[in-house]
Amino acid sequence: MKLFSKAEVLFSVKSFTAAMLALYLAMRIGLPRPFWALMTAYIVGAPFSGPTRSKALYRFGGTFLGAFATVLIVPAFANSPELLSLALALWVGGCLYVSLLDRTPRSYLMMLAGYTAGLIAFPAVNDPGTIFDIALARVEEILLGITCATVVHSLVFPQSFGPVMLARLDHALRDARNWIADALSPNGDANSPGDRRKLAGDITELRMMAVHLPFDTSHLRWTGRAIHALQERLAAMVPMLSAIEDRLLALRQLGALEENSRWRTLLADITAWAGTRKDDTPQDPQRLRAAIDALAPQPSRNSSWLELVQMNLAARLRALVDAGAEAQTLRRHIGAGATGALPLEARHLPGVPANALHLDRGMAVVSSLAAIIATLAGCAFWIATGWPSGAAMPMMAAVMSCFFATQDDPVPFIKGFLVWTIYSVPLSAFYLLAVLPAIHSFEMLVLACAPAFLVLGALIARPATFGRAMPFLFGIGGTLALQDTNTADAASFINSTLAQLAGLALAVLVIGMFRSVSAGWTARRLLRAGWKELATMGDGRQAPSMPEFSARMVDRIALLTPRLAMAGVQQDLQAADALVDLRIGLNMTQLLAARHELGRSQAALWALLEHLSQHFDARPHVNAEEDARLLASLDNALRSVSAAQTSSAQRDALAALAGIRRDMFPEAPPYQPSPVLEKEIR
Repeated sequence: MKLFSKAEVLFSVKSFTAAMLALYLAMRIGLPRPFWALMTAYIVGAPFSGPTRSKALYRFGGTFLGAFATVLIVPAFANSPELLSLALALWVGGCLYVSLLDRTPRSYLMMLAGYTAGLIAFPAVNDPGTIFDIALARVEEILLGITCATVVHSLVFPQSFGPVMLARLDHALRDARNWIADALSPNGDANSPGDRRKLAGDITELRMMAVHLPFDTSHLRWTGRAIHALQERLAAMVPMLSAIEDRLLALRQLGALEENSRWRTLLADITAWAGTRKDDTPQDPQRLRAAIDALAPQPSRNSSWLELVQMNLAARLRALVDAGAEAQTLRRHIGAGATGALPLEARHLPGVPANALHLDRGMAVVSSLAAIIATLAGCAFWIATGWPSGAAMPMMAAVMSCFFATQDDPVPFIKGFLVWTIYSVPLSAFYLLAVLPAIHSFEMLVLACAPAFLVLGALIARPATFGRAMPFLFGIGGTLALQDTNTADAASFINSTLAQLAGLALAVLVIGMFRSVSAGWTARRLLRAGWKELATMGDGRQAPSMPEFSARMVDRIALLTPRLAMAGVQQDLQAADALVDLRIGLNMTQLLAARHELGRSQAALWALLEHLSQHFDARPHVNAEEDARLLASLDNALRSVSAAQTSSAQRDALAALAGIRRDMFPEAPPYQPSPVLEKEIR
């Protein structure tokens, strides 16, 4: 193992200081469970001040909500253990469901509200008359831990989140520049697939990190709207660059790119312009726009397939230049904002709705049901056996069911938690049965705890060891809490430990039976979600804005990429390409926006959109006859729009239709502008 870095040591010392301060104050105030304050200080702690503050706010909100629910539920069902168990299980499952519909760190609030009710209620069911006092004490202890952690991490050598956010932002911009250089290479580039995967992952990670930004201590917290706007521009570049790559491939296949040096010169100029970094003098993109317009063929009734592909390429290049220019401007605004000089125009930028990310309500329901079943099973065993320490069993089952609900297969993670909790048992027993009885002052308690907690704190700060150090620390902290209840003896320790381990094992069993899925299963579900959205767009039921649709599909691509890699070679996933679906969807939104200005061509466009809806409704099944009808419908729409009056709407529609044809039928013979018979598309 490598030596701890200065940052890891600093985080560990600050976390230990906050935990001991919370423990001291809880003891001085006379709170019944002071070690809860200690554990909260470690849970809330984060290497950077912004995430520490946000976690503190979400944890307090979740704790308060969970305590409030406990005060309402326990007295109402105190005389019926079965109904009380059901009510608490339903509360845990309901809160988990709501939390899974928010894929940002804010979801922690509702998840915590769910299992906090179990943490408070299950140990107190034998004395329901004191539930209000117990819930109030838990809130006070947790608030104390939150306050101590927030104060220490914010005031003692605070680590600003701003530089990390800016570094990640510049990393994403660098990946975008690399992909632009690869995509616009006249002969293609083998690095392009890797660059597109990196950019999709960067965009989703930035969206998650930005949630903590308003809580940061630096000036960057005021640039939230500009950062969100820059994320949107990067997300919009993904389908643009993917389409440009494919159109350049089509031109190479048609032999048109080598014959026209003006296209190659234009691609080189755009690549050089896109390579401009934030410290370089900004270049005016107007010259590039003019060069693109000069090369784009003019639409006519007899436009050839080559001209239509060039028209689509020109439209995507112009959109790329527009998005790139806006991204460069936004990055300069963010840089100015980091020094406290954010321009006025960057303070009121519109943004993509918060629900733009992919949400899987079906899996949220399954996860919540698994949590309910695990909690009820633990309660049933506890009630049936009359186990004095059995309250820990449903309590830990509920916590584990919530903690890892976002994973495809939570079982390995819960097993890991179980294993490292078992490893903590000898050290926990040593502290409880040998060290604590010999301690008679708080100073001695601090000295006794320092070796284990300082080492574990440094390991928690290290991502590679976080998943092992945190359950180990939980095991020790949970054992020390027995001192709070005057049960620091061998029998109570064994009973409590066995109940906790039984709860973890129960979670493994129930989650393994009802909730675990493979990476390939999740990948298919993500693909089907994209096809369903495309089908609803085609039949007019849903017409999202282009930024919203692009953000959601790029998020799906970021989720798909690692799962496709883990799924290995599976025949039904080999041909799946979410980038193609993304390009088709953006072309469909463009058609929906332009159709009202195309007069007589609207009938042909509506027929095409209906065929597209039917096609994606049937996916992943392929029907050669239906595909032939769809291709004929596409060609008919192209001829109809080509004959329409020249306008910007006509150009947009032709570019979109050419893109859909190329994306869906890359191996089809080139489009022919001759009229099509009505019977060909029936």
